[in-house]
Amino acid sequence: MARKQYETLLLVGEGETEQAFLSHVKALYAPRGCGLAVKVICARGKGAAHVVDTAIRHSRSIAYDTVAALLDTDTDWGPGVEQRAAAHGVLVLKSDPCFEAMMSRAIQQPAEGTVEELKKRFHPHVRGDGLVPRNYEVTFHDATLQAARRIETTLDLLLRLPRQ
Repeated sequence: MARKQYETLLLVGEGETEQAFLSHVKALYAPRGCGLAVKVICARGKGAAHVVDTAIRHSRSIAYDTVAALLDTDTDWGPGVEQRAAAHGVLVLKSDPCFEAMMSRAIQQPAEGTVEELKKRFHPHVRGDGLVPRNYEVTFHDATLQAARRIETTLDLLLRLPRQ
């Protein structure tokens, strides 16, 4: 008997917080046996160009059906990085200007201030630790994410993967 063919998706998060969130999304929407194999990795920061390069590097060793990178636009983002991603088939999921701002807007909370202020205000929504995927369950459950799709294009793109 032939093995069932799975569609494959590589999700690259800029840092550990993005990786934890992407792992949470994977758990919600891509359970075992659903026909979609999702791998989530962390680029360990270092700006948008590094995140895109990490996605490209990992997609060279395995032929994923879809490759996407969740990254902040506050560091190292520009037309050159965008063109490099497009040339290599990497879908860029932009957090403008950062992940915490995007997620704050998703739950209709203020998204202004410095990155440090945004992170501080964001922590209570993830039980004080955004590095743990299960900490996203209470605030960022399915109903919240589905509602947030209407106001955050990046979340809509993410939740439509791999069917772009």
